[in-house]
Amino acid sequence: MTEPFAGYEESYLNIEKWQQLHPKLIAGFTTRNGGVSSAPYHTLNAGLHIPDNKRDVVENREILAAKLKFPLHNWISGEQVHQTAVQEVTEQEKGKGSVSYESSIKGTDGLITNRKGILCTAFFADCVPLYFFDPVTEYIGIAHAGWKGTVNLMAAKMVDAFLEKGSNPENLLVAIGPCISKKFYEVDDKVIQSISKEYREKTVTSLENNRYLLDLKQLNVEILLQSGVFRHNIEVTNYCTYQDEDLFFSHRRDQGKTGRMLGFLGFLA
Repeated sequence: MTEPFAGYEESYLNIEKWQQLHPKLIAGFTTRNGGVSSAPYHTLNAGLHIPDNKRDVVENREILAAKLKFPLHNWISGEQVHQTAVQEVTEQEKGKGSVSYESSIKGTDGLITNRKGILCTAFFADCVPLYFFDPVTEYIGIAHAGWKGTVNLMAAKMVDAFLEKGSNPENLLVAIGPCISKKFYEVDDKVIQSISKEYREKTVTSLENNRYLLDLKQLNVEILLQSGVFRHNIEVTNYCTYQDEDLFFSHRRDQGKTGRMLGFLGFLA
């Protein structure tokens, strides 16, 4: 399958197919490159909730804002608490989380909007970025799903939010962005027991001593299919945050001392 996240820029990758569908859509995922942060957050760390220099992080975001032609005061982000709350955002929320973590939308891991001039953002370093686009209603959304969010059906909660806004699941496009791949994602029995049995066969490989390999990308695909999204409308990246060290931060590979990539989705005004 063709890689949905392609890039001409060292600092970010684009969902090119979606951007071709709508000329004002900005959709993508940053790399770790092209910023000003020092090790171990070098260089394009976008996360304000980790112990990097705040001024460097804001400068990194300003660098990206200039490249995307999307002003930082129009960015919005959620607090990201590894749960499944989804919030629709409007002009009223512009700037929340853009230059301070404390101003992020509380208790929220998913954002949706149909407003132009708003950039919905989320932060990642192995967790799954979920992107949603309904070209009919022109609603868009982005969600952060670690293993907790995934097994608690973050993807399905996002689909439900679109249905509430009048979307037909047959029209919904979904992209699964760079995250840790199955090969490097070893988990314990506690995680596996929290996964619905119907999904385990396609997403889990048993190792020894109650250890398992978990395919978070495929698990999200299965959940989306159950929610009525067509398989041919689901794009899945080949990138792995753990393996592709020159491109991405990885919480697991870097043992927690690392930066964050930024997932972004919005319509230019």
